[in-house]
Amino acid sequence: MARRRKRKSRRRQEGRRVLELVPQFSIESGEEKPVTAARNFIKGQGIIPPALLLVKRNEHTTDRYFWAEKGLFSAQYAEENHFLFPSLRELLGEPEEVIVPIRSR
Repeated sequence: MARRRKRKSRRRQEGRRVLELVPQFSIESGEEKPVTAARNFIKGQGIIPPALLLVKRNEHTTDRYFWAEKGLFSAQYAEENHFLFPSLRELLGEPEEVIVPIRSR
C-alpha cells in the first residue's frame, strides 16, 4: 500500500527559514529539566533575544526553544507564529504597523 506524504505547512516552513537567521546555542540539560537548563543558560550567559536553544535531553532527544523578548517559547510555536514576534519581523525586514489617525472635519 502506498504511503501518503504528510502535508507541510507553508507558514511553518517560512518560520523555519526565519529561525535559521537567529543565533543558535547547543547545551546539555544534565540533571535539570530541559526548560530549566535553557533558562539557567540564558541567565548565566546573558543571552539577548532573539536566540534559538537546542537542549540535549539524552542521546536520542533534543528539545528546541526560542528565546524572545516576551520569554521562552517552543521553537515549533515560534515557527508557526513567527509573525507575532517583533524581533523576527525585523529580521525579515517587515515594517512595523503604523496607525494613522483619521481626521474628521
